[in-house]
Amino acid sequence: MLTTNEPLRREWSRFRRPGRLIAMAAAALAIVTLGLFYAFGNHASCDGPCPAEPTGPDGSLVSDQFYFLHRDLGENGSITVRMTSMTGTITYPPPNHDQIVPGLVPWAKAGIIIKDGVRQGSSYAALMLTGSHGVRMQYDYRHDIAGSDGGVSAKSPRWLRLTRSGDTITGYESADGQRWAKVGTAQLPGLPKTVQVGLFATSPGDLTLRPVGLGGATEQVRFTQASGAFDNVDLKGAPAADGWSKDAVGEMNRSDWEKYHKASGAVEENGTITVTGIGDIGPGGTEGGGRPVERTLGGLPLGLLIVLVVAVRFVTCEFRREPTGGAPVTRRVLTAKAVVVGTVTFVTGLLAVGIVIPVGVAILKGNGISVIAVSALTGVRVVVGTAAVLALAAVLALALGALLRRAWLATLVAVLAIAVPYVVTSFPLLADGPSQWLLRLTPAAGFAAQQTLIEYPQVIAHYTPSAGYFPLPWWAGIAVLCAYAVMLLGLALNRLPQSGERAEQPVDHR
Repeated sequence: MLTTNEPLRREWSRFRRPGRLIAMAAAALAIVTLGLFYAFGNHASCDGPCPAEPTGPDGSLVSDQFYFLHRDLGENGSITVRMTSMTGTITYPPPNHDQIVPGLVPWAKAGIIIKDGVRQGSSYAALMLTGSHGVRMQYDYRHDIAGSDGGVSAKSPRWLRLTRSGDTITGYESADGQRWAKVGTAQLPGLPKTVQVGLFATSPGDLTLRPVGLGGATEQVRFTQASGAFDNVDLKGAPAADGWSKDAVGEMNRSDWEKYHKASGAVEENGTITVTGIGDIGPGGTEGGGRPVERTLGGLPLGLLIVLVVAVRFVTCEFRREPTGGAPVTRRVLTAKAVVVGTVTFVTGLLAVGIVIPVGVAILKGNGISVIAVSALTGVRVVVGTAAVLALAAVLALALGALLRRAWLATLVAVLAIAVPYVVTSFPLLADGPSQWLLRLTPAAGFAAQQTLIEYPQVIAHYTPSAGYFPLPWWAGIAVLCAYAVMLLGLALNRLPQSGERAEQPVDHR
């Protein structure tokens, strides 16, 4: 009678034959080699040294570009303004600069801001009107608090107020300057005694989609500009002798529209200050030039294909031997095979992904490419999660092999169910809807384990699988893949005899 560990030892002895070990080494090598090839092949191209991407207080890449009319503010004080209009312009990219659409993009911003200096990436809190999201209070790039809805006009002005008490910034809004409603409070640890306070305007690029493939789309960004008109500016807590300073945070006035039509800046006329600017203040991302760490996993599809073939053949070869006197495949045998193939694949994936991500990221940074920073915990999740997804995919393929008992058929089904959805959704080939549903309903949902990009409602972006955004959170994607693997393995085990029972008549493969 077999001991508990004997099936595992026997299946491990069968698996470690040179052919299978070479195949698993090839899978790891494919993941590492193609990932490093991607990293070595990407270089920043600038006239001279490339400027560093701005990083926020937490070290993450941020967007920080706006026009700023500002003064010094002490540890306690406030700024109050009345905003009477907000206008904007959207300009098509070259060569159609003459095609101009008046209006505001949804997240155009104009209002008041308290900021730790004028350097990009410094801590801030702002209260603003937006293009179509009403009043918002935003701070330190990632945080967004909604105020009242609606826009602004000379007949329906908006009053905005920011107060500072040490590290605490509080925002208020009013329709008449008398009755005030609190919008939100921000804690900005480490603010210096003197900060900059004033008026700002900015406007992110307008995202448009160009159809490609079978319904997919690629992104195009149109130049936009926003202006805010302010009066009744009341500043408390600022040195009386100081005057207003004008600064562009980030590059400005280099576009053709700004050169030949309307420059970004601040103008005062008849008691009204108009501030005009471009850019955005918020989380950074791939649209800003930063690459997510998972871009170094370009070799994963090839490694996955090798793993699927090895897992299928590991079990179908047993059914081919049964007619010639080979031992029948029982439930204990299949369970042992699943443990062995899953464990070996997990270790292989762990080594390959654990090498290619840190080395690839280091190469990208050395080539001047900004990489979106992730926490240590997220980095571990990507490495371990991706290895677990490969292991689950191998177990699923093994189960298909036990169910279908033909290597070519089981491999085809495994590739169509796991690899094909993962690959086709990585490119802007299919429409967004079908791509998202493929990554919700198929086993390829598990590859959400590698996603590090975060979807921010206050950032205009194309949140689709081809851009690196999975429709399910990482844990839900792994749960979908795990459910498929458990279900198919359960069906395969149910079809097989227990130890000592007569095996089901094998399929004739001749």
